[in-house]
Amino acid sequence: MNYCNIKTNDVADGEGVRITLFVSGCTHHCKGCFQPETWDFDYGVPYTSQTEDLIINRLAHSHISGLTLLGGEPFEPDNQRTLVSTLKRVKKTYPDKTVWAYSGYTLDVDLIPPDGKAHCEVTDEMLSYIDVLVDGEFVLELKSLTIPFRGSENQRIIDVPKTLESGSVVEYTLRNPRRL
Repeated sequence: MNYCNIKTNDVADGEGVRITLFVSGCTHHCKGCFQPETWDFDYGVPYTSQTEDLIINRLAHSHISGLTLLGGEPFEPDNQRTLVSTLKRVKKTYPDKTVWAYSGYTLDVDLIPPDGKAHCEVTDEMLSYIDVLVDGEFVLELKSLTIPFRGSENQRIIDVPKTLESGSVVEYTLRNPRRL
C-alpha cells in the first residue's frame, strides 16, 4: 500500500486533534473529488513499518484524540490488508483514542455483508477497530460546506461499535454538532 500524506495535527477530519493518514488507491472516482491523484494505487510513497511507528509515536501526545483514515479509499481490499495491523496496534497501545475512517463504500451494503463489494478476509477485524465511519461516495450535486465532517449530504456518520452490536446502522452523535 502507498500513502500520500500524514497530517499530525488535523482538526478537520474527526473530533478533536487527530493524526490523519491519506492512503492511495480508490476505484470510486467520484466526480468533484478533492484529491483525484489518490485514485492511483501507486501514488505517494510505500507504507512501511517506519510509517506505522511514526503514527504510533505521534498518537502518544496527550492532545491527540485519535487516528483518521482517508484516501484514496482505506477500504479497498489491498489497503485493508495493510491497515488492519496498524489499527490493531493503535487500539492495543491507545485504547482510549478513537479511530475514524472515511469510505466511499457503504457500511451496510459494501462492507459488512460477506458478498459486499469491499468485504475481504480482514474487513470484519478492521471494522472492529473503528469507532466512527463516514460512509458513502462524495456526490458533487449534494456537496455542502455546512455539514460537519462530510463533503456531501448523502454521507453518514456512523457509530460502528453500536452498529455492529445492534445489527442495523446507528448514526454517531457528534460531541459538538454546531462546530461549523
